[in-house]
Amino acid sequence: MKINISEQALRWFKEEVGLSDGGKIKFYSQIYGCSPVQENYSLAFTVDNEPLDMEVSTEIDGITFYVEGSDVWFFNGHDLHVDYNEKKDELEYRYTK
Repeated sequence: MKINISEQALRWFKEEVGLSDGGKIKFYSQIYGCSPVQENYSLAFTVDNEPLDMEVSTEIDGITFYVEGSDVWFFNGHDLHVDYNEKKDELEYRYTK
């Protein structure tokens, strides 16, 4: 599994979430919602600078984006692509094998 963050999404995290060098974003599964990879679950994120079990991560401009071991099941073997949709003013997630 890989985590891919677009330039637009990175800019959004810096501006809207206030992330800077050394910051960490954890992606995790939450019950309810829907996703193309897990029925009845959706993906969420939080600022979490103290990971417990960082299994998959990528660092861009000093910011770490990661998934802990307990949430890897959610991706079902897919890579995560995070982009920003300017028209909707929100993040978009794509999953590819």
